[in-house]
Amino acid sequence: MSDLEPRPIWDLEAELGEGPVWVERDRALWFVDIKKRHIHRFDPASGHRRTFDAPEQVGFVFPAADGGFVAGLQSGLFRFDEASGGFERIVEVDPGLPDNRLNDGVVDPTGRLWFGTMDNKEKTKSGAFYSFYRSKLVRTDIDGIAITNGPAVSPDGRVLYVVDTLGGTIAAAEIRDDGSLGEQRPFVTINAEDGHPDGPTIDSEGCLWISLYNGWEVRRYSPIGDLLDTIRFPVANITKIAFGGDDLRSAYATTARQMLSPEVIARQPLIGSLFEFQVDVPGIPCPLVQL
Repeated sequence: MSDLEPRPIWDLEAELGEGPVWVERDRALWFVDIKKRHIHRFDPASGHRRTFDAPEQVGFVFPAADGGFVAGLQSGLFRFDEASGGFERIVEVDPGLPDNRLNDGVVDPTGRLWFGTMDNKEKTKSGAFYSFYRSKLVRTDIDGIAITNGPAVSPDGRVLYVVDTLGGTIAAAEIRDDGSLGEQRPFVTINAEDGHPDGPTIDSEGCLWISLYNGWEVRRYSPIGDLLDTIRFPVANITKIAFGGDDLRSAYATTARQMLSPEVIARQPLIGSLFEFQVDVPGIPCPLVQL
C-alpha cells in the first residue's frame, strides 16, 4: 500500500500530538499538542513551522466556512483567529463535568462538526459524542465512554465511525438526512495486546485508517471491516493520520510521548514527532465547518 516508510519531518517532542488536518485554502497541515496547549501549522512546500498557544487543552482545529478556525478546547468550541492568535467562545460543552475535555473530531460533507468528550483523567466513563451545525449543539446517544476518539465519516457522509479507545472497539452508525444517528453496529475490535485504537481517518475508497496507541502501527480496514494493510512505525504511540499534499497522498501522523519515562523515550527518541509517509489511495478533502 505504501511506497515509503514513515519518516520524521518535525521533531517537536509532542506530549500528546493529535488532530492533524490538511487545510486546502492555505496548503498546510494543522495539528495540536493537547497537553502542551499548542496549535501547530506545517507548510510542507516551504518547510515553514508555526506554533500558537491555546488558553486551554486543545483537541482539534478545523477550518470554518466564513474564515478562521473552530477549535475544540477543554471547555467547549471556540473560534480561533490565526492572524491574531485569539480565541472566542462559541458554545460551552459539558459545563457540569469540569473534569471532561474535548478530544477528537471530524467534519462531514454538509459542514457538520462531530466530536467527542472524555474524562481528562482517562478513567471515568463520562465521555459522549456531539454534533454542531449552524449554531446548534446536539448530544448523541453514544455516551458512557472514558476515552472517545474520532469520529470519522464515510466519503458519502452516510456513515459515522466512533472509537472507544479503552474498550478497543470501533462502531458505525448511519447518519440520517436530519443529522440524527441510527443504531450503532460493531465494525472492528482490536485486542489490547495489539494496542489501543486512537484517531481514525477515511480515504477516498471509504477505507478506515486507525492509529494504534502503544501499537507501533496504523492499520487500514475495508468498509466491511477487513484488515487490508499495516504501516509500522519506529515509535509506539501513533495518535492519528491525515492525508494532504497536492494529491492527498501524503499521510501525516501525529505521535505522543506523554507519561513515558526517560528510559523509554531514549529507546524511541523520535516519539512525539510528526511523521510522513506516502500512500497509493488518496484521502478526501476536509469540508469547512458551517457555523
